[in-house]
Amino acid sequence: MISFNYETNFELTNPSALQAWITKTIAAEGFKVGEINYIFCDDDYLHKLNVEFLDHDTLTDIISFDYSVGKELHGDIFISVERVADNAADFNTTFQDELHRVIIHGVLHYCGYKDKTEADEQQMRNKENQYLAQRD
Repeated sequence: MISFNYETNFELTNPSALQAWITKTIAAEGFKVGEINYIFCDDDYLHKLNVEFLDHDTLTDIISFDYSVGKELHGDIFISVERVADNAADFNTTFQDELHRVIIHGVLHYCGYKDKTEADEQQMRNKENQYLAQRD
């Protein structure tokens, strides 16, 4: 089950379509949907998590906690809508496109993709682009 939760004044306009797209992406990667919670929040909320759990005193757009078991994906994905909006402006894209990129980025981490090295980051970006192109 994929659920969307809100810790800020933001709400998705198309949750059913996003759930279907995320589910299709997970299946295409050879995994099953377990319980995945997306939590949309602001910079302050995500910054506190970043400091408390990752010991990083920086702003970020996404933090994902992976509780997957084998091929069944479980986890909590926290997304700062403020950071997504700023990044959309920085990358000259729409808020919606950047939000979808971040949403799928979290799931791709659960599928085993990393982004710590340049090569890994490029592979992650290619996968993001592949699935963004398949979005309804």
